[in-house]
Amino acid sequence: MNEIILNEFKRNAIYRLSESLRMINIAFSKVTDEFLWKRPTENGMALGNQLLHSCGNMTQYIISSLGNTVDQRERELEFSATGTSNKKELLSMLSNTVSKSQAVINETTSEDFERIRTVQGFELSGIGVTLHAVEHFSYHTGQIAFWIKVLTNEDLGFYSGQDLTIKNN
Repeated sequence: MNEIILNEFKRNAIYRLSESLRMINIAFSKVTDEFLWKRPTENGMALGNQLLHSCGNMTQYIISSLGNTVDQRERELEFSATGTSNKKELLSMLSNTVSKSQAVINETTSEDFERIRTVQGFELSGIGVTLHAVEHFSYHTGQIAFWIKVLTNEDLGFYSGQDLTIKNN
């Protein structure tokens, strides 16, 4: 694999994980612990479950699969937990998971990005594993942002102070 492309892929995957974490921290600053385990619908995921699930997915796909460690994920517990942790604990867990995931991505070799492995029954290369985990985290970041906007009726200000109307050159 071309070294320049590999490094650009790693840089962008790491950046996207940081961006989702940044947005989640901003969103969570708008709510108190009382909102963590409130579900939007009977089958919906509470904010706490969203963070547990995001950690579980990143751990399984990046830390375990890409990082070649034992997969110990208990996915069903991510959805069934209620009131088990507070906001500070959950955000710390998420931050640690993102940091470990970023370190694994940064240390992964070209050969490991090309190698096919089975994760959750899917046959994926290391690139596929990384894309899945980054996209999955981004997807749940959007769900979290939407649910917090509904709960608070506030703009989250992810890009406050930045002119997003600038046209491409």
